[in-house]
Amino acid sequence: MFAQTKRQIKIYTKFQKDIWTVEVDVGQIEQVLLNLYINAWQAMPGGGELYLETQNITLDENYVRPFKVKPGPYVKISVTDTGVGMDETTKQRIFEPFFTTKEGNRGTGLGLASAYGIIKNHGGIITVYSEKGRGTTFNIYLPASEKEAIKQEKLAEGVLKGGETILFVDDEEMIIKTGKELLETLGYKVLIAKSGKEVIEIYRAKNEQIDMVILDTVMPDIGGGEIYDMLKKINPDIKVLLSSGYSMNDEIKEILERGCDGFIQKPFTLKELSRKIRKILDKE
Repeated sequence: MFAQTKRQIKIYTKFQKDIWTVEVDVGQIEQVLLNLYINAWQAMPGGGELYLETQNITLDENYVRPFKVKPGPYVKISVTDTGVGMDETTKQRIFEPFFTTKEGNRGTGLGLASAYGIIKNHGGIITVYSEKGRGTTFNIYLPASEKEAIKQEKLAEGVLKGGETILFVDDEEMIIKTGKELLETLGYKVLIAKSGKEVIEIYRAKNEQIDMVILDTVMPDIGGGEIYDMLKKINPDIKVLLSSGYSMNDEIKEILERGCDGFIQKPFTLKELSRKIRKILDKE
């Protein structure tokens, strides 16, 4: 994710041997971690250091009481950056939906709120420690399980590559850079549009070359549903994958009911993205 940016970000890891097993939805935890990585990237505009650490830990009754979870063994995951840090007011609101510290930038709006919800639904805890100008640490605590770990080979079935041309539509620079890198890793040729107007202009001029569109549903000038309808008028057989920081909602369902081909929630993993794309492109 950090590979093709001009920022010098060094990553350090410290993983505990014989880490305890946790019972989780792998895709959701990947989404949480990707949200935290994006947050760290945005907090280090001039570069910096990112520290990833895992640890077996036992939480007592006093520690867990405010979080309303059970005491006992937990696996702790820490993500630390050396970025700009946060003041106390920001820390108090960082897990609220739509809260952002980025001036003039809406972002996905649900990144850290989504992370908070996912960890809470796993019976876990997520906390933040930060000082202005001294970086930020997010700590995740997931309850340990006595079940035997599933071997990684069973989880990692590999990614599906392609060579088609995809028009990737988003208005947030970080998502554009990350999405473009993921798509190129999968072998696709990528065109970029950063506004509804630009999507229509590019697609009208190059629709014969474009095999698929990945469309953010929340754009600054034209709504995702309206953009989809305009693209459909240009090419009734267009293939579109909707993308959003929101989970599935009524607006997204309505666009899908009008013939849109699929939906993926941001931030997405390489494997998830690869499979969504091939499912649409390979459809008869």
